[in-house]
Amino acid sequence: MLIRPMGAEDIAQVAAIEVEVTADPWTSKQFQQSLEDHQCLVICRQDTDSRVPIGYMIFTTVVDQAEILNIAIDPNYQGHSLGSQLLNYGLQSLPAVIQAVLLEVRVSNFPAISLYFNYGFIEVGRRRDYYRTEFGREDAILMTLQRSVVDAGKVDAGEVEN
Repeated sequence: MLIRPMGAEDIAQVAAIEVEVTADPWTSKQFQQSLEDHQCLVICRQDTDSRVPIGYMIFTTVVDQAEILNIAIDPNYQGHSLGSQLLNYGLQSLPAVIQAVLLEVRVSNFPAISLYFNYGFIEVGRRRDYYRTEFGREDAILMTLQRSVVDAGKVDAGEVEN
């Protein structure tokens, strides 16, 4: 797999993946704004057109913290550790000043929750009724990962199945 910075030419494909993976998708405009304001990565298959994303990760940094804002893999490619590879790459590429990584995840997203726990994220809270669903609303689990876990070598894509 090839992981590279997201570019404007990727927005249509990334937005198409987003519609497939969530009931409340980001818009193309939100992805465009992310390109301007945040760090954005895409993962592409190497045995096909390496310019076509099959997943993405968007994160931001503020002082000594990073927050994962969005991460997803095309449903056709899920179950092959690609989310793990992308997460690992993103975590390893964080500036040394970053001491903690934050994220929120739907309480119903069991594969993602498992992935994050395997990487050393811990639950630190919940946001009640945070996400819209087709049946109403659901809570978000707030999670954090300390830099010491990343630096201790506990973050490794080879150890985690997605």
